[in-house]
Amino acid sequence: MAIRTANAAWEGTLKEGKGTMRFGSGAFEGAYSFASRFEEGTGTNPEELIGAAHAGCFSMAFSAGLTNAGFPPTRIRTEAKVHLTRDDSGPRISTIELDSQAEVPGIDEAKFQEIAEGTKNGCPVSKALTGVEIKLNARLVSQ
Repeated sequence: MAIRTANAAWEGTLKEGKGTMRFGSGAFEGAYSFASRFEEGTGTNPEELIGAAHAGCFSMAFSAGLTNAGFPPTRIRTEAKVHLTRDDSGPRISTIELDSQAEVPGIDEAKFQEIAEGTKNGCPVSKALTGVEIKLNARLVSQ
């Protein structure tokens, strides 16, 4: 299996500083700052990248699960909402809400939900985030 890389650089203090994050493949590079992470400033942040990774992983794994069960999907679209909260230990990712819509010919709602729930618990990014509550809203949509 592959080993993936990413890197980040930060310059300056926490609140006045700035940084960049980039994928090892070169497919993405983005600026981040205190404001883009903890306020509503411009730029990206680690939570947004975790959300993209989780949505992408879930969608691929859901496709595999549906296909393996005999219901190849036409399309899956997933959004991840990553909640950054603060508790006594400081900032933490407390919850990720996955909202997935899938077009899957010939499947019934019960089987669809069964596969969706198994995917939520079994995709590699979900497994890596076991300290985070993961909520799923999976909707079967017509073609």
